[in-house]
Amino acid sequence: MDSQEVRRQWAERSGEFSPTYYAYRGPDERSEAVLDAIKRRLDTDARVLELGCSSGRHLSHLYDNGFRDLHGIELNPDAIEVMAEHYPELVDAATVHIGAMEDIVGEFADDAFDAVYSVETLQHIHPDAEWVFAELARITEDLLVTVENEGEDDEELNYVNDEVPLHYRDWHAVFTGLGLTEDETRAGDRDTIRAFTAR
Repeated sequence: MDSQEVRRQWAERSGEFSPTYYAYRGPDERSEAVLDAIKRRLDTDARVLELGCSSGRHLSHLYDNGFRDLHGIELNPDAIEVMAEHYPELVDAATVHIGAMEDIVGEFADDAFDAVYSVETLQHIHPDAEWVFAELARITEDLLVTVENEGEDDEELNYVNDEVPLHYRDWHAVFTGLGLTEDETRAGDRDTIRAFTAR
């Protein structure tokens, strides 16, 4: 399965792991981890971008805690309609770019966002699109937060329900290799939370 097929599946996804699925689950401990990482380092006027924002459950948690300059990238076009239903204040406040991350990040200026974060999104980037990680470092002015599954031992690939590919990576190595400094690491119930500073 190449990166084009992976993106097509996410863009057309309904049911499990779709925007509606995540909207009903609402903010969770991952939302709180992102809020905590950002709030300890930046003011609420920070420009914040979520990668793979879906229907906005993590962005809504930031909105409810005073952040207003919120942005998202989401592949599935149904996400905006679901966001409008579940988080109407957020959909009016946030700027959401619909499309593949690989097609959008190049449009942003250097240091376009004070904080960029992902929650179980970068693990779906196919190896043939790993160049996008350098773009994420480029558009991050202050803080990059990853909340991702990292696998165990030398495991590189796994499938959820035998269909959703997870590409496990050492995010410390990825982003420190791109010039960022990791200043926080902690284990969640299934994810590793890492915070990187860009200066």
